[in-house]
Amino acid sequence: MSNIAVGTSIEILSHSLERGRIRAALFDFDGTISLIRSGWQDVMIPLFVDELAACPEAEGHDTLLSVVRDFVDTLTGKQTIYQCLRLADEVKRRGGRPAEPLEYKYRYLDALGERIQWRLDGLADGSIEPAELRVAGSRELLENLRARGITCYLASGTDEPFVLAETEALGLTELFDGGISGAQDDYRRFSKAQVIERILADHDLHGPELVAFGDGYVEIENTVAVGGIAVGAATDEEHRAGIDAWKRDRLTGAGAHIIVPDFAEHEALMAYLMGELG
Repeated sequence: MSNIAVGTSIEILSHSLERGRIRAALFDFDGTISLIRSGWQDVMIPLFVDELAACPEAEGHDTLLSVVRDFVDTLTGKQTIYQCLRLADEVKRRGGRPAEPLEYKYRYLDALGERIQWRLDGLADGSIEPAELRVAGSRELLENLRARGITCYLASGTDEPFVLAETEALGLTELFDGGISGAQDDYRRFSKAQVIERILADHDLHGPELVAFGDGYVEIENTVAVGGIAVGAATDEEHRAGIDAWKRDRLTGAGAHIIVPDFAEHEALMAYLMGELG
């Protein structure tokens, strides 16, 4: 592994990529482009721990915290409902009577909504600039891709109505000319793998003609599985600078070909992806 050039933070994990053929780009949303929902784990994990703690055969708090953290982390990048389905299973395992997974999802979304409402309000009234809640360089990267004639898609594990509204609030909607999609109440109707399959089929694309950018293992694994180029965004959402080591390890394990802290160096990244550098 190496950086693509002295002074850059773009880490190349695979030097055998076939570059210069990209025709479509797929983006994850939360943590990859958007910081609106930053801190969502601090809402979901305590909520789920409390549900398990109420079960007849519940272990101690530390054990439950470890269990919840593990499955929340493992399922990050998939639709939220998958974490709620797993919660229902864990409740059963401890002798409890689980609620419907959708009910768990709505409880979580209500709690998260309360936590992030000030960000949405700030975007709406102009007290917060959209750039403050976008991952550094994300808009510029999208503009760079579009200028090269590359079609851009957005696919998120967050519910589609929220994704559509938050993409608009961040001033990015028009840049996703390929479309924006997100989670559905009927979770079988959407997955990132389905989106990738549709992109490839609709445009007769193959392997490295697709690039994906994401901070979760799902979009990385799905892209690698079809021979695409996977760029892992190891964004530090709290400090908004540098690499999040935990994300980097997960993305590397998922097979990411390239790791970036954000997209501030989008020009060098695009030059590398298009075979113009290195």
